[in-house]
Amino acid sequence: MKPTRLLTTATLAALILIWGTTWAAIRVSLRGIPPITGVALRFAIASAVLLALVPFFGVKLGRSRIERRLWLANGLLTFAIPYSILYWAEQSVPSGLAAVLYATYPLMLALMAHVLLPEERLTLWKIAGVLIGFAGVAVIFSEDFRALGGPGVLAAALFLLICPLCAALGSVLVKRWGEGIHPLSITAMPMLITAVLTGVLSRLVESGHEVTFGAAPVLALLYLAVMGSAVTFTLYFWLLKHQTATAMGLITYAIPVIAVTVGTLFFDEPFTLRIVLGAALVLVGVAVAMRKRDA
Repeated sequence: MKPTRLLTTATLAALILIWGTTWAAIRVSLRGIPPITGVALRFAIASAVLLALVPFFGVKLGRSRIERRLWLANGLLTFAIPYSILYWAEQSVPSGLAAVLYATYPLMLALMAHVLLPEERLTLWKIAGVLIGFAGVAVIFSEDFRALGGPGVLAAALFLLICPLCAALGSVLVKRWGEGIHPLSITAMPMLITAVLTGVLSRLVESGHEVTFGAAPVLALLYLAVMGSAVTFTLYFWLLKHQTATAMGLITYAIPVIAVTVGTLFFDEPFTLRIVLGAALVLVGVAVAMRKRDA
């Protein structure tokens, strides 16, 4: 059933609000849990929650070959590769700079959709809107650009660009071949695959790292697993069935605005004119990209 405009708006708002807080939550979880181990635990918990709901919703898993192929593709491209790199990079790359780099996602998504989704051809308005929105995110976090000169930050930042590239390809593949596949299937099974792959990887590369399950890291991990993964990605892939991939990608621009607001309200971070101007550019960029006709 196609969602109403009100339900669509409410779902998008929930995605933006929750994902806007996950940048800080990742930082907190890394205080006691090594990065790859954190990814494995996050998606193990998330997949367990979703798989427990499968019988309740009467979902039949793995009914077709394309569904099973999408499990592997989505597991690698949307979860395993991007989040392993993201967690590793956030040890040295400031959250703001990571948000700017990840904000290349809508541009990569729009380009891939142009090639792989015939109904989502690029227009001048889309290109202009995506670029304006990216400029807004860059303005918001412009002060973090100075960190690029730090030891190891530039290399980690460049490596982090793999995250939005893989995630964009994953969303386009699901949009093209995921018709008729339940969102729980396209979310739970890829997360389970991710948990297994990153669990094995964590034992290989982090076996000597100390894991401290303090209250703050554990609460952050649970929040990332349940709200930041199980709930949000199920809603995202459900809504992706009814919206264009390019339009869904644009929510990435609003997420840093929420992240900055959280920092201002709860971490005493300054709220400056730079943030206001950047947020305004984000809103303009989304509005321009969502125009119905080209110039």
